[in-house]
Amino acid sequence: MIPTLLTATSVFIIAFVAAPPVDIDGIREPVAGSLLYGNNIISGAIIPSSAAIGIHFYPIWEAASLDEWLYNGGPYQLIVLHFLLGVCCYIGREWELSYRLGMRPWISVAFTAPVAAAAAVFLVYPIGQGSFSDGMPLGISGTFNFMLVFQAEHNILMHPFHQLGVAGVFGGSLFSAMHGSLVTSSLIRETTENESANNGYKFGQEEETYNIVAAHGYFGR
Repeated sequence: MIPTLLTATSVFIIAFVAAPPVDIDGIREPVAGSLLYGNNIISGAIIPSSAAIGIHFYPIWEAASLDEWLYNGGPYQLIVLHFLLGVCCYIGREWELSYRLGMRPWISVAFTAPVAAAAAVFLVYPIGQGSFSDGMPLGISGTFNFMLVFQAEHNILMHPFHQLGVAGVFGGSLFSAMHGSLVTSSLIRETTENESANNGYKFGQEEETYNIVAAHGYFGR
């Protein structure tokens, strides 16, 4: 987990600052995405691999030279594939931590949702389109450009599954905020004013930690 995420992070920072322009469309018209080539924090991005590469695996040793690898957008594949592998490992790490602490595994299960979303735009969609050049650029403006192009080509905003997904994300955020705020606002204090309320509880205790009657009473009004 740590080596893959460190690799992805390191290459992202270096490429965001200094990567040369990338021939994303495969038509010998390179697009600059790094800071040293005229971009700022908003417009900068890691440009996806060239359409000339398609969905072929393109590590450094497959290119004739480092310059060719950079010109064809090799860093994008390196970052994305290491990142996806790293976050998948983190799912397992969350499950392991929960298991060793005697917790249920729902934290790791919940984390699979954003991992699936990332895999969709970085891996599944490019494979479906036949080229990593259709993947989401790694930058702010690049993300919005990806969204606009996706809407123009596929009208995704009218897709019922996308609508359900958006409703689920916003609804989940709402319910998480409501639940967390109600619980923390009705904690049963077991410590003095000079101590942290956290010191009054221990993991796995049988006694209740918050007043559920008060929480439901507030919510019901």
